Amino acid sequence: MTPRPGPAGSATSGAAAVREAPSERPGGGEPGPSRKAPGTTALAGARPDTAGPDTAGLATAGLAGGGTAGGDLARRATADPLFRLVAYALEAAHGRPPAAVWSAPYAFRLGSPGLVAAAGWPTAAAAAPRDDGLVRLSSLGHPADSCDLPLTLSGPLPDAPAWAVRPYTVLRALARAGFGRGGTDLHVQGSLTGAAGLATAEPADCAVALAVADVHARAEERPDRAFLARLLAGALPEGDDGLRRAVFHARPGRALLLGTRPRRRRYVSFDPAASGARLVLMAVRGEAADRPRELAHALSCARRAGALSAWPPGQRPGRSLLMLLPEDRRAAVRAAVAEDFRGRGRPVPRFLNIAVAGAARREE
Repeated sequence: MTPRPGPAGSATSGAAAVREAPSERPGGGEPGPSRKAPGTTALAGARPDTAGPDTAGLATAGLAGGGTAGGDLARRATADPLFRLVAYALEAAHGRPPAAVWSAPYAFRLGSPGLVAAAGWPTAAAAAPRDDGLVRLSSLGHPADSCDLPLTLSGPLPDAPAWAVRPYTVLRALARAGFGRGGTDLHVQGSLTGAAGLATAEPADCAVALAVADVHARAEERPDRAFLARLLAGALPEGDDGLRRAVFHARPGRALLLGTRPRRRRYVSFDPAASGARLVLMAVRGEAADRPRELAHALSCARRAGALSAWPPGQRPGRSLLMLLPEDRRAAVRAAVAEDFRGRGRPVPRFLNIAVAGAARREE
């Protein structure tokens, strides 16, 4: 993943940063026939992830495997601190190291319809397979709400903390598809909260699905991302499927064009730095009822100070806007917005630099 860096306008004035790229077929072509072990069910797979972030390897159902590649991540000094923390947290919470750790980028929509991309800020999921029909869920974001739940394939959801309902729903859908019916230990952690202004649910869904499918697959096989996208769309229909596709298939410096055939994805160049601009997320604070008005006011200040364009990062207006800022006006825009809000006695909006990043990946 690209290292972490360092809503009501249109993106038309930022068009210089978006250029059409040729149609691309991941991996250079369609995958060949898959090899299945007796008694397993192979997903409609593609090639292993080692070819790049957009390829998807096979994963087989019902086999608790996954190896121990994530087991030493907590003690590897060169690993990203977030992934070390997630690996350590699973071991601390559940008494065993992870078999795999996956990272999934936060994603956003562009002002141009039908374009999505990934941000260089990740959510991470660490998982280890079980064989006793139990799922144990934990998150540093909810330290007092870890839970042990029986994995059921149908019927009412078991009583669980609010945060755990969504990952449990994903685990149940995976189990119905043959992944992890024996149970899973799972730890999930994001690098951003909802206050930052990007959708948090979709990257977490994808990270969980990839990690769990991975640890219940045979060694050296990887989850089929197209299959997982369909599974998540069925299990969580209220989610943003376009953002999930960005999480699964994004490329650095590119935006993914939605509406094309799943196995033949098309991208356009989206590289603000190449046009002398910076992509920045601006999120307002305060009471929910005040946010639309405050966001419009912040946008007005930003435009007067030199912002090129602005648009919501998701399908529905919320607390944040993505803006393209000329590199030489970035500090001036932030200062102008901050000065105005301080002068009115309002909480100063948060600003977050966004790098256009690649897709979810296994952290080795």
